[in-house]
Amino acid sequence: MLDWWEGFWATYNAVIFGVGVSALLALSIYVTLSCGLLSLANAAFMGIGAYAASLISMQTALPFPVALAAGVALPMLVALIIGIPTLRLSGVYLAMATLGFGEVVRVTVLNMDITGGPMGLNGIPLKTEWWHIVLLLIVVLYFLARIRRSKIGRAFEAIKEDEVAARLMGVNVAGYKLLAFTIGAGIAGLAGGLNAHYTFTIGPGNFDFERAVEILTMAVFGGTGSLVGPTLGATILALLPEALSEFQDYRLAINGLILVLVILYLPNGIWDPRRIRAFRQGRRIGAAGKEAA
Repeated sequence: MLDWWEGFWATYNAVIFGVGVSALLALSIYVTLSCGLLSLANAAFMGIGAYAASLISMQTALPFPVALAAGVALPMLVALIIGIPTLRLSGVYLAMATLGFGEVVRVTVLNMDITGGPMGLNGIPLKTEWWHIVLLLIVVLYFLARIRRSKIGRAFEAIKEDEVAARLMGVNVAGYKLLAFTIGAGIAGLAGGLNAHYTFTIGPGNFDFERAVEILTMAVFGGTGSLVGPTLGATILALLPEALSEFQDYRLAINGLILVLVILYLPNGIWDPRRIRAFRQGRRIGAAGKEAA
């Protein structure tokens, strides 16, 4: 049994780590979507967190938690700076602006010596353990669940449903949008720091447009009506390349197709609490009818 587990872990540990990191990324964009913000900057925030944490680990003797903390703090700071002017936009205009920001980050990293330029960083210390990802994923889920049930979560929902009405009710729309944007950036940066410390190497291509679309697809596919949806969507789409390894070159096309099909036929994602409750109620009513008959 032990030999089987060692063989299984040696073969699939990267996939299991990838599932945890993908779940964090899906949750990062879930925060912004829950506030009605269509942002495509999370891949860039992931890259900022990955490079910040990696450079601290490679060039200083500071412990791993400090490097991870920097990988969370720096994206949050950048989000705070760019969010103030950017979040005045909405819908597709916000998506375009944040996508442009992602390209600015990618090109900047591509031309900096400290980040390794086009070659990226190699020899990053392998410090991420499986329990790091599990523990931090649980902490993030708990944190977001508390937010969801708090005044902040209710404000997010109000802004998402009707921004004008929320403003008329006294909700600080700009402040809550900036808060959601900043929290999402921090979670994406955390995912980047964890990812960098188990992949050994990172490069500008790891945080490009394809990754941005992938993050959005995971959240939309799972559903943004609850925390279960993004986590489930990330898990399925992280495991999908292993099941469809022969079509690895078409991964972006497959993700795009999944996104289109979900929007057309399951607009609330595969995990829709309302649809699930309606289904259960229908079954109970049907069972009661049979008993009465």
